[in-house]
Amino acid sequence: MNGQTAVVIGATGLVGSALVEQLLNDDAFSRVRILVRRAVNLQHPKLEICITDFSNYEHYQQQLGTGDCIFCCIGTTMAQVKGDKVLYRSIDFDIPVNAARFGKAAGFQQYLLVSAIGANSRSRFFYTRLKGEVEEVIATFGFNSFHIFRPSFLMGNRMQHRTGESIGITLFRMFKFLLPSNYKGINGTDVANAMLLAAKKKESGLHVYAYSKMLEKA
Repeated sequence: MNGQTAVVIGATGLVGSALVEQLLNDDAFSRVRILVRRAVNLQHPKLEICITDFSNYEHYQQQLGTGDCIFCCIGTTMAQVKGDKVLYRSIDFDIPVNAARFGKAAGFQQYLLVSAIGANSRSRFFYTRLKGEVEEVIATFGFNSFHIFRPSFLMGNRMQHRTGESIGITLFRMFKFLLPSNYKGINGTDVANAMLLAAKKKESGLHVYAYSKMLEKA
């Protein structure tokens, strides 16, 4: 097999799990390596499951290995970290940025990041400011291709229930006709498909995808 090697971080989340399934079924990719904190019940001839301690940078770098594309779909919530902003940052900032640092050194050509609508390093809101900081730092590493995907509400069935997000989705469904298009909810499978198609095109430079552009690719 002479296809590309993909590394997926955040492979058990809504977008990440859909992406892994699509990568495994696409002949353009001959190897799919997922970095996870604990064992997962997945089997496929193309799949490598690497249990990773993301806080151990040497181990993280070894598990990332070499390849062509890094897909970063990692993300947490304040509820999951019990309001701890330091822990939140260690997940949503450190893990993506270190993947970029190690990946660039290892020769990866493409980095594809799930960010968020409104990401801005100068935002007064912690969440969107952090997402903006991540985007800006990763851009400095100079990958041949850097693709940023900025969904609003993610629709679909998660392995882990998020109460706040469920409430938000319910409200979105009630008032979606009032929202600008970029703030509309999008299925996690559509975000994953947009990422897959972007990686296969191998377009150089920085590319940003909001709602409408992700659906064009999906």
